[in-house]
Amino acid sequence: MSAAQHQGIFQVGDVLNNTYRIEEVLGRGGTSEVYKARSEISGRVMALKALRQEFSRNDDFLALMTREEEMREIRHDAVVRYFDNQRTDDGLVYLVMDYVEGPDLDTKIKAGGMSAEDLMIVARRVTEGLVAAHAKKIVHRDLSPDNIILRHGNPADAVIIDFGIAKDTNEGAQTIVGNEFAGKYAYAAPEQLSGQTDARADIYALGALLLAAYRGAAPKIGSNPMEVIEHKAKPLDTEGVPEPLKSLIDKMTHPDRAARLQTAQAVLAQIDGGTVEDDAAVAIAALLGDIEADDDKTVVRPVATAAKKTPVAPPKQTPVQKTPDTAPAKTDGGGGKMAALAVVLVAALGAGGYFGGFFDSLLGPSYPRAEPYSFMAQRVAGQAPAVIGNVPSEAVEDEITNLMDELGGLADLTLSSGDLPDNWGADIAQLIGMLSVLPEWQMQAQGAEVTITGETGDATQRAQLMALLGPDGLPGGLTGTADITFVAPILSPAALEPILAASENCGPLTLIDAPPTGYGPENQVLVAGKVADVGTRATLSDALVAAIGARDLLLNVDVLNPTLCLVDAVLPNAPEGGFELTFRMGADGSENQTGRYFIGENPVIDVTIPAAVTSGYLFVSALDVTGNVFHLLPNTNIENNAIADLRAGQDGPVTVRLAHSLAAAVADPGKLAFEVDETSLGKTKFIVLHSEDQIFQGIRPTVESAAGFVEALRTYVGAVQTLDSRILVTAAP
Repeated sequence: MSAAQHQGIFQVGDVLNNTYRIEEVLGRGGTSEVYKARSEISGRVMALKALRQEFSRNDDFLALMTREEEMREIRHDAVVRYFDNQRTDDGLVYLVMDYVEGPDLDTKIKAGGMSAEDLMIVARRVTEGLVAAHAKKIVHRDLSPDNIILRHGNPADAVIIDFGIAKDTNEGAQTIVGNEFAGKYAYAAPEQLSGQTDARADIYALGALLLAAYRGAAPKIGSNPMEVIEHKAKPLDTEGVPEPLKSLIDKMTHPDRAARLQTAQAVLAQIDGGTVEDDAAVAIAALLGDIEADDDKTVVRPVATAAKKTPVAPPKQTPVQKTPDTAPAKTDGGGGKMAALAVVLVAALGAGGYFGGFFDSLLGPSYPRAEPYSFMAQRVAGQAPAVIGNVPSEAVEDEITNLMDELGGLADLTLSSGDLPDNWGADIAQLIGMLSVLPEWQMQAQGAEVTITGETGDATQRAQLMALLGPDGLPGGLTGTADITFVAPILSPAALEPILAASENCGPLTLIDAPPTGYGPENQVLVAGKVADVGTRATLSDALVAAIGARDLLLNVDVLNPTLCLVDAVLPNAPEGGFELTFRMGADGSENQTGRYFIGENPVIDVTIPAAVTSGYLFVSALDVTGNVFHLLPNTNIENNAIADLRAGQDGPVTVRLAHSLAAAVADPGKLAFEVDETSLGKTKFIVLHSEDQIFQGIRPTVESAAGFVEALRTYVGAVQTLDSRILVTAAP
């Protein structure tokens, strides 16, 4: 390979800012590289994450590095310790963090996996780290086996690394990756595919990687986006996983995040054999201050006491006597506290009614906000269509789901609120209906902005759709772009056979190396054979181009003439014999390597007998465009065509002149000579036949019709041992 290899941001031995000496490259990615380095001051080994030069002055990537630096606020042994960002004199930015020595879980998976007992230890350790991160409103979003290292190989000393795409869920916080999908498909929570991420996504990912680490293989999720959607809608297959690991994974990886273990604290409770209260009890308990609630939904975590929580039942409703406004308030017997408790319970029940949807008829449903408001619909060629993403109401959910049912597809929709134009759902459904006629298409929406791509093998269909989906053609308040491309469909070789047959006037026309499954858009169509005239070749070319669409066409088709075609049809399928025909110029005897002569020129023709051929008979004839055959050897002037006599005792290659210069023919009328005139312009084919016996009865005339020659040749063709040929072309200057 001549191309130079990438040299890296830093080199082993470099000393950064008079402090960190690079010792080893740990990994390289698209935007950054990670190095093992040692402090020249303290001797401590650190890991340095460096941005490539082109990103070191990009504000977005610098903000991401700064965001990662802020992970230093997480103080837990299960989370890699971050320190600070530094910049070199030439502007390169790097982040200093702890160096963790040990294998990652991905290495363990590739080695066959780990025991259930060790994985329960890993689960507890990593969950403790997530508790610390989530407490700072930090969601990892890319928890995968390669992001968990077992320090010194010890499961009890697992460490979470690489918060490079971590999401800050504090109100108003921004990240470079933003809310778009981040994470590895095999371990990402289903809701991440539609841009929704909270702490429960980390819980799902941890459960999925625990399963992978037990089985020694990542969960199977399919080979394309639609298969991913289908797999993510189903529970992970935990059959055969021993308890309690199986139950833990099942509860961490429920496809519906509302049915999943809701917090890292709840995961710890499950590991410790605790129980999780139902939502109604948790809501009331939270209002009473017994447990803490997460901002996302209901959070369950153990209280300080070791006693098991008992769900608080709603109080029975009893008549309450109205107290006169002038009555003094009680200050003894706890009556005031009881009244306050009743208010809290009523408020709790009211909140339960609100969140349960009992008051939707009055207030309207309240769904979690999605930012961005993502929606994707897609059909892969040969598969059913599918949609995934956010919808603003149950009515829209039903409309799109029913549409997908009609199309035989799948729908995975999440009710979410967002800033959308009126009739967004109807407009999206209309677009899906328009695109459903295509064999392959995709529509991605971020709110009202849509991007549409598709393919079709019908040029008319493409033109119609592009007219409808032009800049001003998208339904309602939707905006965006559409790109429907024309792709020629698979073309069966059999569809081309009638076209070839219609042009076969000089022997068979053949498809060379035709793909057994048909011609795809990228395949070249190669045709070989011969035709009798230029017009036939042009007709053949036009018909094939019309049939194959945008595919490349290579016509390896020789244009002969009717005489050549007639003779070619009966020429034997004999091997070449090594006889060479040489063309020369009659004026000066120089060789004419091109074999092209113009009007008035005089071709001189020689045949060379190979050294190995010492016996048999030689036949040389010229087939021209007039329909005549000229016999150069033997003929009435040169009757002796025996190889031994032509050699005249000479060894090695022997050259025999068959057509002479005009001057030589004038001096000796017995010598054959040609001069090009306008009556015979085109291709003349010279054939050289060798056989052990004479193949004709008697000497053929010097000039005869092609039909007569073919008839004579047909009788003796089986005696021909070798066949050599060469084309001579005559043309107007």
